[in-house]
Amino acid sequence: MRYILCFLTLLMMLTTPLETLSRELVFSGGPDGGTFKYFARGITDYSNAKLNITIRSEPSAGSVENMKKVNNRVADLGITYSGDLYLGRNGFLLGKRSRQYRNVYALSYLYGAPAHLVVLKSSGINSIFDLAFGKRIAIGKVGSGSATAAQRLFDGLKIWSKIQPRYIGFNEGAEALMAKQVDALWVFAGFPNSAVTRVASMGVIKLLHIHKDVEEKSDFFADHPFYSKVIIPSGTYHGVDYNVATYQDSTLLTAGKNVSADAVEKILETIYTPDGLAYLVRVKSTAKDMSIDSGLTGIVTPLHRGAMKFWKSKGKILNSQQTK
Repeated sequence: MRYILCFLTLLMMLTTPLETLSRELVFSGGPDGGTFKYFARGITDYSNAKLNITIRSEPSAGSVENMKKVNNRVADLGITYSGDLYLGRNGFLLGKRSRQYRNVYALSYLYGAPAHLVVLKSSGINSIFDLAFGKRIAIGKVGSGSATAAQRLFDGLKIWSKIQPRYIGFNEGAEALMAKQVDALWVFAGFPNSAVTRVASMGVIKLLHIHKDVEEKSDFFADHPFYSKVIIPSGTYHGVDYNVATYQDSTLLTAGKNVSADAVEKILETIYTPDGLAYLVRVKSTAKDMSIDSGLTGIVTPLHRGAMKFWKSKGKILNSQQTK
């Protein structure tokens, strides 16, 4: 009898998913006032309710920190901009040769993250190039995708050395703008963004058009093919009664190489159901962009093996970059 019990115990261990045996999965999310936090919480809560996998969501500075944590196995899941992942995996995160983050794999597209450049109506700032006179700009916390994207853009425009970046989060940046402690607020996140909504409620801000100035005066978009033009519609923010032409990156759900294919596939199968997608939209309206059809949008890096299995089962044709 003892040998039979030992055999049955061993059989159960061999047929139980690795994550349920060893530890919970850690999901590196985002900062207060950012969209990442809502998606991380929604995916975590829904998966925990539906699956025999325990996921714990943790705050982070954002995209770049998430990529580093997942790469170093400090976290198992994360949210990272497609551009950061592409440059990070290839060792050019800040435009110069650097460490390669090769243990991070894409799972799916979540939403588009547009660049917001917010100033006060009374500031006299009408163009991104007006900032190149020592203006103070809240760009997001160190390690955030927002701060990295800001440096990437201002470097590309040759004005990074001519501004004064302030490494503070979206909520703190919005408060600093209202107190005139900074001249502009840079937010790289889905719209409507809660921090921008709050500062816009006073009716004293304007959003700068970015795309045309950047396109006409630099090769920035040619050098960064993962970015695309997008319009923030009139009325998205109180007092901004015009369409704002800007650009966006794709926000991706990611996982580490060490996470089992079975766990990744089950998480995606759970999220990408009518009930799962509806739940995420209730958590954050930005999730309306998520669907089976949009699931591989903007992914220019390899997919996790569990994600490859899931998307193939949905009849999605993977390109060569996604299957390397």
